[in-house]
Amino acid sequence: MFTGIVEAVGRVLRVARRGDLVELAIAAGIAGEGARRGDSIAVNGACLTVTDLEGGVLTFQAVAETLQRTNLGDLVTGSPVNLERAVRADQRLDGHLVQGHVDATGRVRWLERHGDDVRLAIGTDADFADLLVDKGSVTVDGVSLTVVHAETAGFDVALIPHTLEATTLGRRAPGDRVNLEADVLGKYVKKYVERVLGPDALGARR
Repeated sequence: MFTGIVEAVGRVLRVARRGDLVELAIAAGIAGEGARRGDSIAVNGACLTVTDLEGGVLTFQAVAETLQRTNLGDLVTGSPVNLERAVRADQRLDGHLVQGHVDATGRVRWLERHGDDVRLAIGTDADFADLLVDKGSVTVDGVSLTVVHAETAGFDVALIPHTLEATTLGRRAPGDRVNLEADVLGKYVKKYVERVLGPDALGARR
């Protein structure tokens, strides 16, 4: 379990294919402090297991399903990634409950800056958009954000200066693929509505 509060922007040092797996070696910075083999760390919002570590460099393995459902397959040597260690039970929950299970990927539509007001718009499919509400929570590449406006074709969020400095989102450009995770509460609500009213209940309103 995570909070969506990015601890460090890591850098991919190596991408290597090992059969059906892709191995990622990442310079983790502060997110690697105290790490052990078997620990869970969110990499761009996707929960991965530390398989090896040495001198602040963490190694992870991503299976085909993970590569297909996330943007981790787009990573190359030098790519920056958002990193967060799993939340401890004795610490504050500053973001929102994030599972590290990427629901979908979206595409950056635009990133607009007007002084300190920065807006990021993401295009998504309607199934994912159905899980979002204005002022609700969403995770973009592992970053907990508040939805400003949700629609059937996507959503937009506001980025504060700290988020731009402490994550990779300020470096995103139109067309970039990002990992998305909806608030788990929205998933349960959608499942309940479809079970009670039928699988086409939400589709009928579009």
